[in-house]
Amino acid sequence: MTLNEQYLVDVIGFNPVERSMLASIFALAARRDPGFVQYDPASTVSGSADIYLVDAENPDALNEFKTLAKRANLPAVMIGSGGDSMGFTMLPRPLQWARLLQALEDTVSASGTGGKARREDDDGTLPLGKTLSASSAGRSHPGASPAPLDEAAAKKRALGDTVLVVDDNASVRMFMKAKLAPFNFEVDFAETGEEAVGLTGTREYTCVFLDVVLPGIDGYQVCKLIKANKHAMKKTAVVMLTSRSSPFDKLRGSLAGCDEYLTKPLDEDRLLEVIAQFLPSSRKKRDKSGSKQ
Repeated sequence: MTLNEQYLVDVIGFNPVERSMLASIFALAARRDPGFVQYDPASTVSGSADIYLVDAENPDALNEFKTLAKRANLPAVMIGSGGDSMGFTMLPRPLQWARLLQALEDTVSASGTGGKARREDDDGTLPLGKTLSASSAGRSHPGASPAPLDEAAAKKRALGDTVLVVDDNASVRMFMKAKLAPFNFEVDFAETGEEAVGLTGTREYTCVFLDVVLPGIDGYQVCKLIKANKHAMKKTAVVMLTSRSSPFDKLRGSLAGCDEYLTKPLDEDRLLEVIAQFLPSSRKKRDKSGSKQ
């Protein structure tokens, strides 16, 4: 197990909707290698931002960055069209996950900030600019029974970083495997409802992506059984992943207790937004905000 490189990204400008989307992007991007974490000046972690994300169509945001850039050569990615790129990479709206993360990686590499190391805190814990990478050991391949958990995988599961994909279509399982892989989740796969119920009864999952049409019991029944477990009801989100898009089908999913209902073909941005929504860190923030109301 090695330490991943992470970079702090200061977000300047953007409307509330875009900021919410960016928060989801960075919740997942922190898990990548290299990872990108949104810079919080109020954080107790010392240091400044490594790279800036600037709303080039917002004059105030652009002027703020220009003021900062006068003091040092700061790497940045600009968002918008028709604004002043200042010689940096300019991405058009609407924001897209893959393009943004690739632009951040390219900017880090071009600016020469790659390979920098952040120190560990004196107490041995990792500061915001560091994270532990996930070992691929112990991951299941589609259709296979889960391998015995090693210590690292067990620790990740204890932290709630595990996802279950339930679909009898091999192409869908491969698609989900490819989309989840960059974010270092432990991923299990099931092809039947019975197999899914068995796995959720013995392992704790952050999120279950569940097809409706399955051999044996269908996805609605599986969802009901998962949600019948009081512990899983609080810890595990169930996302229906199906080609059935009628209002009646969505109502059935809601009545079964599912947390989200995504229809195929999947919109990648929406898929990643949902994954970020149910990360343990995101849930804690929602719980805290809800308790204050």
